[in-house]
Amino acid sequence: MTAGGATHHLAALGAHLSARGYKVELTERGLRAGKSNAEETISLRRRPEDSDRPWFWTAAGEPVAPADRIIDAGVFLMGHLAERHDRPEGAER
Repeated sequence: MTAGGATHHLAALGAHLSARGYKVELTERGLRAGKSNAEETISLRRRPEDSDRPWFWTAAGEPVAPADRIIDAGVFLMGHLAERHDRPEGAER
């Protein structure tokens, strides 16, 4: 996967989230997305369990969705960020 390919997928996910009111920023580490006090950095890397296809991943290493499934990744992230927003600070999952 080329750096340009990763940027393309991350930018597409960023546009999807931005259209829904999320703050997004492409950084060296990936796509930073957030709303209110919840934020996540998403990266793109290959997933060996899926024939090395590129996937979106959370900063904690949790697989999100295949890179060609922008809407699925967006739905996951919106739920993930909502859960983090609603959780009291310092509380575990």
